[in-house]
Amino acid sequence: MPKKKTEEIKTTEETKVEATVAADAETKESTKKEKSEETPDCMEIIKQSLLKTKREGIEDLIQFMEDVGFFTAPCSGGNHLCKEGGLAEHSVNVMQSAEKMGVALLGGAEYNKVQDSVIIATLLHDLGKCGDYDKQLYVENILKSGKRSEAKPFKRNKDLTNVPHAVRSIKLATLFIDLTEDEEWAILTHDGLYDFMKYEIMGHETQLSMLIHWADMWSSKILEGDSGEGTGEE
Repeated sequence: MPKKKTEEIKTTEETKVEATVAADAETKESTKKEKSEETPDCMEIIKQSLLKTKREGIEDLIQFMEDVGFFTAPCSGGNHLCKEGGLAEHSVNVMQSAEKMGVALLGGAEYNKVQDSVIIATLLHDLGKCGDYDKQLYVENILKSGKRSEAKPFKRNKDLTNVPHAVRSIKLATLFIDLTEDEEWAILTHDGLYDFMKYEIMGHETQLSMLIHWADMWSSKILEGDSGEGTGEE
């Protein structure tokens, strides 16, 4: 084959390769942009939703949540949303699921009467998972190799007393705001019959507590794909 013809073919093939690389890069950038646009700003959603309740002390509570790392904490050690920011993402999922369930079951007008309590209970039900006493609930799970475990990237902090996270959630929330009796009960019992209070809960469920529990389970098991047993807290 003539040298000139060979060079032309080579040039054409190089041009095709460059075009393919450029197209792949453009596709990746476009996908990244779309994903970025679809990913909600959980911290902003949580802040604006809590402020919407106009609960006295809510601004101080939001600042506390920032200071203790609520918005960057994982939601579990190795189950649902075991990643940085997972706790905030889960909280938003529960709030939005509870809203959809509430409107569907109660109707818009009746749901509006309990909306503030739904926002408070859903966004604060796992507040205790950010830890307490300047200690995080979850710490990195470092293997003997020195690398963080991929299967279970976080583990419970042994230096923090093993207080049930729902109990800690109420304790931390009430440092800044007042909870209604119904909100307190809904937060305390949000794990339903999986909870350590199983027998105290049976027969004493309320409209709000059931709504929060159902939304929590739907979010963790369906939306977030928790394959673990029980509450998936670990």
